[in-house]
Amino acid sequence: MTDSDQQFEFSELSGEFVDDDVTVFLRIYRPAGTNLDWTLEVLDAEGNTTVWNDSFDTDRDAFEEFLATVQRDGIRSFLDEPVQKLH
Repeated sequence: MTDSDQQFEFSELSGEFVDDDVTVFLRIYRPAGTNLDWTLEVLDAEGNTTVWNDSFDTDRDAFEEFLATVQRDGIRSFLDEPVQKLH
């Protein structure tokens, strides 16, 4: 199976997130049918993507990391050039 054929399971915590008049799309996912760790990805309205290097044991852990980043760095930090988060 190639990467393009890979199916993903998305967390119910995924979705649109709005703060300070900025909308981003939160994706928390893992390969479908597995118990592998969760990936955290944030997309802005322009299609730029921020992906965390580390994966998360639970989708809740990933969501809490997203919220902590928004609180610490602000939602506008996702509007910069796409980056890999080292958290």
